[in-house]
Amino acid sequence: MQILLAQPRGFCAGVVRAIDIVERALEKYGPPVYVRHEIVHNKYVVENLKAKGAIFVEDLHEVPPNAITVFSAHGVARSVEEEAARRDLPVLNATCPLVSKVHNQGKRYVAKGRRLILIGHQGHPEVVGTMGQVPGPVHLVQSVADVAALDLPSDEPVAYITQTTLSVDDTKDIIAALEDRFADLEGPDTRDICYATQNRQSSVRDLSKLVDVILVVGATNSSNSNRLREIGTEVGVPSYLIADGSELNPLWLKGARTVGITAGASAPEILVDDVIDALRRIGPVTVSVVPGREENIEFRLPAELASVRTASHL
Repeated sequence: MQILLAQPRGFCAGVVRAIDIVERALEKYGPPVYVRHEIVHNKYVVENLKAKGAIFVEDLHEVPPNAITVFSAHGVARSVEEEAARRDLPVLNATCPLVSKVHNQGKRYVAKGRRLILIGHQGHPEVVGTMGQVPGPVHLVQSVADVAALDLPSDEPVAYITQTTLSVDDTKDIIAALEDRFADLEGPDTRDICYATQNRQSSVRDLSKLVDVILVVGATNSSNSNRLREIGTEVGVPSYLIADGSELNPLWLKGARTVGITAGASAPEILVDDVIDALRRIGPVTVSVVPGREENIEFRLPAELASVRTASHL
């Protein structure tokens, strides 16, 4: 069996930074370090950090006084920041810089007097955080039908922003519907879309032309991992989302000679290796990487952690 690995796959710069912040905080301050929400959506990563002394909570009231507190890569609402400030909690903000950029875009549009529309998935932590960062009402749309249902006049000055785990392809129909609906519309340049989301989706489209089956390594609650599986299915290739090699079903591979593997932005490479090992247990395999875009982006760490060194096992 031939295994083709998508390039790029797995960790993006925002995820690397977020995990690094937790690991360096544990190294500098010692355990426990409290993390509001899963630092990224991957059980392996979360359990690994728990073993090192990270404690994950969903609400700040679960954090003891004076405890080191980390905000997850998805970002948080202003109300969460304000609560942490009221309690004088020492906070390390692991919000992805590209998510923070969306927050700032939204604030600028509202400051210009525009009604703000957010394209995203209701209930996703990033969406909750973004809606809570922007002063004033935010209209969430998830589909073209939602655009038609907006209770706004067509001549209203409006602007839109998008959840970072949605690519240009994911949002283009909704943006086109907004352009048709509103005469005075502003939005970010397509170059502002999350590079990692776009690159991983493009690579899985390229992969789908070469393989019989696609395995996406990632968590069921990971928006970008689910989207990678959906893309494979949409182009007609049987595609499956699996957390690791233990979830591999040999029946998926019946008649398949070439298997493609990719991974969501919060899935570490060790889980890709685990899936490859599971395939090896079924029979002989060859492994090669499909040429793709190289990613060399790094995001700066908080100043107080920049000099801390850790030996990450992720």
